[in-house]
Amino acid sequence: MSRIGKLPVEVPADVTITVGDTEITVAGPKGTLTVPVQAKTTTKVEGNQIIVTRSDDEPKSRAWHGLQRALINNAVQGVTKGFEKKLEINGVGFRLSGGPKEIEMALGFSHPVKYKAPEGIELKTDKMTITVSGIDKQQVGQVAAEIRALKKPEPYKGKGIKYVDEVIIRKAGKAGKK
Repeated sequence: MSRIGKLPVEVPADVTITVGDTEITVAGPKGTLTVPVQAKTTTKVEGNQIIVTRSDDEPKSRAWHGLQRALINNAVQGVTKGFEKKLEINGVGFRLSGGPKEIEMALGFSHPVKYKAPEGIELKTDKMTITVSGIDKQQVGQVAAEIRALKKPEPYKGKGIKYVDEVIIRKAGKAGKK
């Protein structure tokens, strides 16, 4: 049995779950998400819990079992609390400005870099920190990765965009002549 798949998902009182043939709809105070139904898995709502089971013990079925449960759990957490990732900009002359849907950054290029957030994502700026928030965990992570890819942190001075909890391993510079 999958260690993750066998765990039931607790459903808060303000969340409604609708199980269909091809997708599971999770609605809560922050919005609505749909989760596709994985092959060879069955999802049942029993009281305030969601239980995911699988039809056989094939390796693919075992993998889908844990995936289905994790996707449902992430959807329930997203519509109740939401998700967020924080990014930090480091570098001399680097600047950040913008609002909830679009940010503008000066990252050492000859032009300012603008990033427009997709639907369902909110961007907050505070000095040199960007907070990406939304209800879909995958989309929040994707947007954070796209922003980080605009100027990845370099290993010599640490300049660039990095996650707040990310550790940049520094390299030594030139050794010089002897």
